[in-house]
Amino acid sequence: MPATPSHATSHGHSHSHGPDPDAPPPGPEVLARRRRAVWLMLLLLVPVGLATVIGLVALWPADEPTQAQQVAETYLPPGTTYPDARVVSLQELPCGEATCATAVVEVLEGEGAGDYQQVDLQAEVVANGVAEGDTIVLTRDPGADGGVSYAFSDFSRTTPMVVLAVAFAVVVGVVARLRGLAALLGLAFAFFVLLQFVLPGLLAGSSPTLVSLVGSAAIMFVVLYLAHGFSARTTTALVGTLFGLALVTVLGAVSVGVARLTGLTSEETTQLLTFDPTLDFSGLVIAGCVVAGLGVLNDVTITQASAIWQLHEVDPAMGWRDLYRRGMAVGRDHIASTVYTIVFAYAGAALPLLLLFEVYARPAGATLTSAVVAEEVIRTLVGGIALVLATPVTTAVGAFFATAAGTATGTAPEQRISALRARFAR
Repeated sequence: MPATPSHATSHGHSHSHGPDPDAPPPGPEVLARRRRAVWLMLLLLVPVGLATVIGLVALWPADEPTQAQQVAETYLPPGTTYPDARVVSLQELPCGEATCATAVVEVLEGEGAGDYQQVDLQAEVVANGVAEGDTIVLTRDPGADGGVSYAFSDFSRTTPMVVLAVAFAVVVGVVARLRGLAALLGLAFAFFVLLQFVLPGLLAGSSPTLVSLVGSAAIMFVVLYLAHGFSARTTTALVGTLFGLALVTVLGAVSVGVARLTGLTSEETTQLLTFDPTLDFSGLVIAGCVVAGLGVLNDVTITQASAIWQLHEVDPAMGWRDLYRRGMAVGRDHIASTVYTIVFAYAGAALPLLLLFEVYARPAGATLTSAVVAEEVIRTLVGGIALVLATPVTTAVGAFFATAAGTATGTAPEQRISALRARFAR
């Protein structure tokens, strides 16, 4: 996407005289203010960036399998694989009040590719609509008694997921163009950090709080600049986002400790406990709060930073207080809508759990304070508090940097003259 005038202007604040070749060079006072703004940004972000790099190096997990991974391997027979297979024929059989089936399948990949095998399908599998020609995923155990054995593992979802992923990338690229593609690259980097650093670090027994905070900070440093370019407004958003992440970490740690959340509230965490009882499950709740806050904080801070710099470019003579006041007018509307987004997102994810509580007809107080629901409620409230407080902080930082940078460049000469006259009049 071609750079908008506002983007070019924000770039000019910190690095050049602006894109207007006919514009007179800024005076010494404006240059001095810009240098101060740049140094203030560097003094604030360079130490944080160095601390993030040091944290990545110090906490980067080793290549050796963790205790949880070693124990998990014992639950599966050695050499177990998961090949795709095509259903050749299907024979339905009565299974109590339901319907089961026996299927003949052709193995499509792996050591047994081309072999025909018979597998039993449970009633819930048949109820989801298995038909001849469908592709399913099998479990292949080469060391079973009597030779190699196959069993149904899951439905194959490769095709619909690939189609949706490609459609998503195409839509983002067409609508957002280069900036959208840059955002996709940032998303790929985020998943790289999560899969190669955060998750292995959590399984390795490192502090969940430190691992999640360092990993999230690394993601934000790259994602924000990659998607929005290196500019004063992006730097403003980054400051606000890092503040929000730190606040989420502190509030999460305090809330989890005071509420005595154990983190053992799901089948997944219970299974992890059997794999490695030394894991810090309360810390995993904190880590979940930090990672969950990434997207929402990024959304709010970049919007606030953009609003502040746009306002400054429209009226370069506007002071810090006016910029903050007008920016917060935008921020309050954004907060009001984003709070609903957070709450309903968590409610949608926990919908089956809410249905179970409705079936049990437990008192509302007992339901809300139970470990399972309290964990989600506290995660939502912690994220909401950090989101709300990150808005005025980002607005204040943006207003400070914008006014410290001096008169906006790249605007019409009349606007510059008006701004200079207003400044001398004061």
